[in-house]
Amino acid sequence: MTHSDRTTDTAPASAAPALTAQAPEDLARLFNERANAGDVEGLVALYEPDAVLAAGRVVATGHAEIRKFYADLLARKSDFPAAEALPAIRNGELAMTFARLPNGTISTETARRQASGGWLWSIDQLKIKPLPVDKAD
Repeated sequence: MTHSDRTTDTAPASAAPALTAQAPEDLARLFNERANAGDVEGLVALYEPDAVLAAGRVVATGHAEIRKFYADLLARKSDFPAAEALPAIRNGELAMTFARLPNGTISTETARRQASGGWLWSIDQLKIKPLPVDKAD
């Protein structure tokens, strides 16, 4: 199975940039827009079909588990402040993306360029809390 056989964008290549991440840095903005809109399916569409999302003790693999995670999250929370998207690190078809939330929590993701040219997350690690200042040294 080749890379293009196993991963495809959820939106056609001709879709408007607002629907598909045209650069890995677009994913954080799309996440924020869709989370604040309560759009579970839109959030799931930011991930490859076999992606892995980790948030604390929760590890969700694949669209069905990621959908359940976001449905549960959006049922409890409706306000998602904009994150500071840090510059992505790219290596060919892969990119590491980073976002810092207003509370200092960091998320880091691995995104992959799809056959259509758009980008989707393949690995998402949420909620990395910084060490307290007195323990950071």
